[in-house]
Amino acid sequence: MVSRLCIAGYRSLRDVRLEIEPLTVVTGANGSGKSSLYRALRLLADVAQGRIVPSLALEGGISSVLWAGPEQFSRGMKRGEQAVQGTVRKAPISLKLGFSSESYGYAIDLGLPVPGGLFGRDPVIKAESLWTGLVLQRANAFAERNGPSVTLRDRTGQRRQAHTHLQPFDSMLTHCANPEDGAELLSLREQLRDWRFYDHFRTDIEAPARRRQVGTRTPVLAGDGADLAAALATIREIGIEGELDAAVADAFPGGSVDVAVSDGYFEVEMLQHGLLRPLKATELSDGTLRYLLLVAALLSPRPPSLMILNEPETSLHPDLLSPLARLIAAAAKRSQIIVVSHAERLVSALTKAGGRRITLAKELGETVAEGEERPMWNWPAR
Repeated sequence: MVSRLCIAGYRSLRDVRLEIEPLTVVTGANGSGKSSLYRALRLLADVAQGRIVPSLALEGGISSVLWAGPEQFSRGMKRGEQAVQGTVRKAPISLKLGFSSESYGYAIDLGLPVPGGLFGRDPVIKAESLWTGLVLQRANAFAERNGPSVTLRDRTGQRRQAHTHLQPFDSMLTHCANPEDGAELLSLREQLRDWRFYDHFRTDIEAPARRRQVGTRTPVLAGDGADLAAALATIREIGIEGELDAAVADAFPGGSVDVAVSDGYFEVEMLQHGLLRPLKATELSDGTLRYLLLVAALLSPRPPSLMILNEPETSLHPDLLSPLARLIAAAAKRSQIIVVSHAERLVSALTKAGGRRITLAKELGETVAEGEERPMWNWPAR
């Protein structure tokens, strides 16, 4: 389970350090930095897929996502006695992402490229570290990357040079993970690839979830929900017996969901109380379809180590928020879950169910976690 999450230099997240639990709810006003936190988590997962450079390119490149304020705020700036202005920079410009657990931690430091090249908006990986425990120290590092050089600790505890010419756009997670002396890197890479993100399922008339699809066993719902019918059928076949029916009945008393099969094509059908025939996916309301998508994601027969839901309350009627909270709380017993939401009814219900509430706010353009103590953290040295 991830215990600490740390981000520095990304958009409004100048230096955020959070303690997270099996169920964590992140909330705050519009513009407080919730979306930036969600995107930062996606960037961490993209490192293991080798996609962090194109992911940042979609946001305008490294220069477009860096913290735009001063490196530090003076006391006068914080008290409003002095205008916010640039200070003498002591550290290099960078974007840092990291997390840790009781078992191990990982951090990456991304910097600016050398001026004048063709790829001036691509980030350069300056440093990476993988260590055991919550906090990076010299003695507990399994793997260290500095510039193009990667050092690994082998099974005897000896350190060796594993790579000397790693490209600045390649991570040691994708190029140095092997079962011999890079087993820890391999394990971490697979864990990051297992993280699951669900963000604003489409529910318009042309949404992928409304279409008939060829049915195959689907233990993991796709990010766009296109395989909803197959995912629901798989839950019914190999999931926990009765959970699907209970989740639907909790939100829609007297209702049930089924999957119609015709010549190998699957289509969602839902019978609602008072109707003489089931409604097909094309007939369902946006909120009903979105709730079914969340049911399919949260009841996955192959639970991930970490699932992140971004504003799952979108399009849902307020009466569906309590059933959704119960569904999320139950899923948190199988997976660690982070929910990013501004729906107070959902946030309160998840907090009452044992979730940790983190409220983000803005101070001088910087995202801060209200009332949270900053945990100890060390970034890898360049």
